[in-house]
Amino acid sequence: MNSRNELFITSFALFSLFFGAGNLLLPPLLGYNAGDQWFWVAIGFMLTAVVIPIIGILAHAKLQGTLYDFGKKVSPKFSLVYCILIYIIAVAIPSPRTAAATHEIAISPVFGTSPLLTSTIYFGFVLLFVLYRSKILTLIGKFLTPFIVIMLLIVIGIGLFSSEMVTSVSQFKTPLSNGILEGYQTFDAIGAVVVGAVVIISINLRHQGSFEEKKSLIAKSGWFAGVGLFIIYAGLISVGAYYSSEISVNETLPSDMQRANLLRKISIASLGTFGNAILSVLISLACFTTAIGIITGTADYFKGLLGNSQVVYVITAIIASVFGIIVGQLDFNSIIIVGVPVLLFIYPITIVLIILNVLPKQFSTPLVFRAVVLVTFIFSIPDVVGFIRPTERFTSLFSNIPLATYNLGWVLPAMATCLVVGLYGAFTKKNV
Repeated sequence: MNSRNELFITSFALFSLFFGAGNLLLPPLLGYNAGDQWFWVAIGFMLTAVVIPIIGILAHAKLQGTLYDFGKKVSPKFSLVYCILIYIIAVAIPSPRTAAATHEIAISPVFGTSPLLTSTIYFGFVLLFVLYRSKILTLIGKFLTPFIVIMLLIVIGIGLFSSEMVTSVSQFKTPLSNGILEGYQTFDAIGAVVVGAVVIISINLRHQGSFEEKKSLIAKSGWFAGVGLFIIYAGLISVGAYYSSEISVNETLPSDMQRANLLRKISIASLGTFGNAILSVLISLACFTTAIGIITGTADYFKGLLGNSQVVYVITAIIASVFGIIVGQLDFNSIIIVGVPVLLFIYPITIVLIILNVLPKQFSTPLVFRAVVLVTFIFSIPDVVGFIRPTERFTSLFSNIPLATYNLGWVLPAMATCLVVGLYGAFTKKNV
């Protein structure tokens, strides 16, 4: 179970299932806009795009169940609703976004095809991989991911050495919080709870090791994948920052095109015209593996929910792929804009569930779970409403909540609730 080969394959598969469209496109422009403050932006980005997702994998290693197990201490009904919401969001936003990114950056500039044709072929191949899910870890971890990592390191390494290593003045007033919120857009916290379940089921299909052996393998793979993500993100953000004084980005373009143009210009500056081909292949593969993980996780969940039926698995995979084709007609930026209020609502709840599942027993009782999730939900409402219908009166009403101006007003109340309720339960022995 814990052989080097198995650890290697699982670690690379986890990395690749995490690393999709947003993970490649978001960091360079973030670094570009951060300029001389890129380090602090990177720290914020790592918190929500690396630390929380890896804690999510550690929670999966501890639970070795499904996404349902993350929220069952709140209540069975809550966990059921939460799971369904997560999987609907996953197939409605991050999965189609991978097709949109592939079309806009890798396919359309070369072939000029329509989004419909690109997404149809794209999700056709995704569906093929999902239906043969028993080989997913080997195919992704052993073959696709090493190729992706090598190309990423080449672009980053040559990019850094070929730049003048001069940064521009930061456009951010609060770089740390900008990095944290941009990390939301990677969907990696949601990815952790979705693809972690995929990895567990794939391991169970391949091996009959003990609980502790599987726990060790999953945890070690999570750490290795986290280190890989950290290195790649730091490299992409720093490359964007160091090219900020050399490359100009047309700020009148939509954000997705700014991201795509910047990454393309960096690739060409570091690798010449060959950089275009490298970038196209890189984006296609990175997006492809993430879409496989999302749809496989969704099909796995509904299969387990409805009597462990293989027919349900196949039907769910087909529906998710068709939905990806439909939503994939939107451009990358439109999908991001639609996703922001959804993320401001579901991300905080996902983060607290991930953290609570790795805390010691006295701070992860059902009583703590219920209290923290409820408080997080309440204090996330102003962020969602403020984004959808921002008004001066509304903003001033909630401005006194610590960190509310950064859309993080839920953080301190959630932490305080966890501490107070945990101590209360420890002293009174009330855990339910």
